[in-house]
Amino acid sequence: MAPRFDFSDLWAKDTRRGTPVVVKMENPNYSIVEVEEPDSAFQPMEKSRGKNAKQVTWVLLLKAHKAVGCLTWLATLFWSLLGSVKRRLSFTHPLGSERLGRDRWLFTAIKLFLAASLATLGFELVAYYRGWHYFKNPNLHIPTSKLEIQSLFHLFYVGWLSLRADYIAPPIKALSKFCIVLFLVQSVDRLILCLGCFWIKFKKIKPRIVEEPFRYDDVEGSGSEYPMVLVQIPMCNEKEVYEQSISAVCQLDWPKDRMLIQVLDDSDDESIQQLIRAEVTRWSQKGVNIIYRHRLVRTGYKAGNLKSAMSCDYVEAYEFVAIFDADFQPNSDFLKLTVPHFKGKPELGLVQARWAFVNKDENLLTRLQNINLCFHFEVEQQVNGVFLNFFGFNGTAGVWRIKALEESGGWLERTTVEDMDIAVRAHLHGWKFIYLNDVKVLCEVPESYETYKKQQHRWHSGPMQLFRLCLRAILTSKIAMWKKANLILLFFLLRKLILPFYSFTLFCVILPITMFVPEAELPVWVICYVPIFMSLLNILPAPKSFPFIVPYLLFENTMSVTKFNAMVSGLFQLGSSYEWIVTKKAGRSSESDLLDLNDKESKKMPNQILRGVSDSELLEISQVEEQKKQPVSVKKTNKIFHKELALAFLLLTAAVRSLLASQGVHFYFLLFQGLTTLLVGLDLIGEQMS
Repeated sequence: MAPRFDFSDLWAKDTRRGTPVVVKMENPNYSIVEVEEPDSAFQPMEKSRGKNAKQVTWVLLLKAHKAVGCLTWLATLFWSLLGSVKRRLSFTHPLGSERLGRDRWLFTAIKLFLAASLATLGFELVAYYRGWHYFKNPNLHIPTSKLEIQSLFHLFYVGWLSLRADYIAPPIKALSKFCIVLFLVQSVDRLILCLGCFWIKFKKIKPRIVEEPFRYDDVEGSGSEYPMVLVQIPMCNEKEVYEQSISAVCQLDWPKDRMLIQVLDDSDDESIQQLIRAEVTRWSQKGVNIIYRHRLVRTGYKAGNLKSAMSCDYVEAYEFVAIFDADFQPNSDFLKLTVPHFKGKPELGLVQARWAFVNKDENLLTRLQNINLCFHFEVEQQVNGVFLNFFGFNGTAGVWRIKALEESGGWLERTTVEDMDIAVRAHLHGWKFIYLNDVKVLCEVPESYETYKKQQHRWHSGPMQLFRLCLRAILTSKIAMWKKANLILLFFLLRKLILPFYSFTLFCVILPITMFVPEAELPVWVICYVPIFMSLLNILPAPKSFPFIVPYLLFENTMSVTKFNAMVSGLFQLGSSYEWIVTKKAGRSSESDLLDLNDKESKKMPNQILRGVSDSELLEISQVEEQKKQPVSVKKTNKIFHKELALAFLLLTAAVRSLLASQGVHFYFLLFQGLTTLLVGLDLIGEQMS
């Protein structure tokens, strides 16, 4: 029998040794401690035990040291922030402030509001320190008789309270209710769009090719089944991006005899013209069917450039036209993914691809733009394309049926949004659109606030110009009534007019004013809960941007100044509504393999024999190569934006007033919104301009 090793009896034994000892002290100043075992004397003392003066002193010193360390860290952080701000502002050019021109009306209005707010704040501060907290304490009696008036200033303050309650608060309440209704309507529209996007994802709805794709005819040695495609690259002084754009388009997978590339150069700089012409010559020598066009009379901006190119006689031989802006870099299979959708669909006029951004993570400004544009493409464009077969053409990364362009009147120079103009006119003529969310074309977003602001001004003033010009055409068109209602109420009014109107009026005008007119105070759900919920909906297509939800909300409110100004300018033909400023590019590369390919091609060029090239062209190419090697000194500067700065001081003034009334949510919202607007006004967001 195996031996039994059972140590449970040993474990169960009481290992304590000795007997309990009770120690009693006769001195009443000492506590009585009962020691049951030797180890108990080394156990932690009870928290209830009293501490002597020296221990308390050391604890206070440690806490003071920790507090001083925390304050030192905060002071260091604040000082570093001030240092970075000073360094950025040191690049501000003496003439680098924003040129207001004829758009000074909004800046003047904000300055008047700011002056009135500062005067009212000083008035309220004096009354506050004298103890006249009539609104904060509803039980406090407001004097009405002359006997209760303490002084002349007291009389003025009581008169201000009566004027505020009887004459100022009612119109502000009415305007705020109107803006809140618009805010809720627009929020419902966003929610419906998101539900439509969820339905598309759930049902896996997407445009599909009806018939078989085109086949290459090996017998004849040409792509006889492939339709003739014209590819246009409009550009103007695009020195940073012309090379990679032309390179990407020239590598499109399509039969060479069925495709023609037009480089439509509107540059007014002769050195840039030489660079682009040399790049076209280089690809032409490789067998690519590409031509260079330069207009002598540069009218109509991009629309005039495209209109001039479409007037060429050889365009009649082509069935489709693909358009790419200078910073767009399509993949080689772009045409094979888009053009086959036209096969068997004679009513289809446009196939639009999605944009993707090579510099979306470059800085905070590009990340915030990516949130907006992802929602635009993933939700707005896709839902409208699936359920309505209509959306605004994005001006690039799309393929048009040339017959649809011609029947719709072609490119017109009457607005700065020629892409939206041709899309609306084509829709009125019965043409349908398809949006391909899976086909992406790489491009850039602006990296500096000045460039982004100019772009947004054009994007929000142009639709209002177009709305004025095409309203009668929409009403008299032969399309269905629900399509007319969608165009007027949703496409133009709700998303192009109402959105910038209520966004600026509610959060940048009414909210600061209500701090000085507390009778018309906005509810918390209007300034906090609903905006956060809508921001969450906007971020859904870009889930990686969730940490930027608060900066996104604050920045969108700041941008409402520019959008509101542009909307009013376009609607009433004010200021620079017809001004077109080319969006400055940084020249970010799309893919590493594209760069490698360019390097390989550049290495092969000197060893190749340039057939059919004249001596003058060879000399021009050599001059261009030498020009590329020369280093270019770039000086970066900051700009000061007056409207944003004035609005920032207005919001911060209102924040101080809300602090007197102990309005927590309102104070924090105004404080952070004011600081955000201040940073934007000082051009401390995004990259500096060169």
